[in-house]
Amino acid sequence: MDRRTFITRIATMVAAPLGVEAQQAGGRVPRIGFVPVGALSTPIVLRLSEAFRQGLREYGGYIEGQSIVVEYRSGAVDERARSVADLIRLNVDVIVAGGTPVALVAKQTTSTIPIIVGAMADPVADGLVTSLARPGGNITGNTFLAPELGPKRLQLLREVVPGVRRVALLQHSRVYSERTMQNILEGIKSAALGIELQVLEATGPNDFDAAFAAMAQAHAGALIVLPSPMFYINYRRIVDLAAKHRLPAMYVGREFVEAGGLMCYGADIPGLFHRAAAYVDKILKGAKPGELPIEQPTKFEFVINLKTAKALGLTIPPSLLLRADQVIQ
Repeated sequence: MDRRTFITRIATMVAAPLGVEAQQAGGRVPRIGFVPVGALSTPIVLRLSEAFRQGLREYGGYIEGQSIVVEYRSGAVDERARSVADLIRLNVDVIVAGGTPVALVAKQTTSTIPIIVGAMADPVADGLVTSLARPGGNITGNTFLAPELGPKRLQLLREVVPGVRRVALLQHSRVYSERTMQNILEGIKSAALGIELQVLEATGPNDFDAAFAAMAQAHAGALIVLPSPMFYINYRRIVDLAAKHRLPAMYVGREFVEAGGLMCYGADIPGLFHRAAAYVDKILKGAKPGELPIEQPTKFEFVINLKTAKALGLTIPPSLLLRADQVIQ
């Protein structure tokens, strides 16, 4: 679905709820609030929104505009609080938060409306839930295991760039709690035997150029881009800068690799948003969010861009190619 079609659908659904409910014979149409981490028109948000809609159709047989209404609101940094407050005024049945930053805003705003989170880094460390098995409160959803996957990303990067001595880590620390960021960094450090790690902060796109200049000045031999919705939304810019500085880079999602990045390893994020719809269906049928366990991903994507590897002068070991879920030629 292209951007114009998606935006047109949003406009139609915002205008539709009263008419939709009037068509129901004695029943109230469930109303869901959807707040991604970013503006509604960004490419990654389009992909995640479509995955969620497909989930609604598959898990609950819901037809948007007929048996369910989805109220889309922007999750851009300066609009999140207003978007969540607007959904609460509408008395939505469930709020679907795109990620940890939106979930934190929603948690501070309501303790009664169920909140489903599409993709969380470390929900316990970020204070969103009590435990993965029994979240408690009004929040549940999916985690993409941010701290746990860091060592694996470094291991794969070392196989592609053998002998690398300095690896840059691009982080956006403000997006998660200090404890979560510490868990992510400690996980990578545990696998960094013989490697110096250069941690660089980027709080917004305006920081990217300076961060990559610092990598070049320090002669970093490779890069790992840590999880952050801001990085995800700006993936093309990051990939272009890595190419400009000839840095072999490991990313968290396939979007980076499809745009020309070297490789990625991580959870299938659109798949997590697809599963978020199953939570919505359970809650609409009476389940309590605090009693629905946080789901951990069962599918991890390892994607390699062979064209990028050749451009960087790298030879991907055959054993690694065999382990990849997809090799982009």
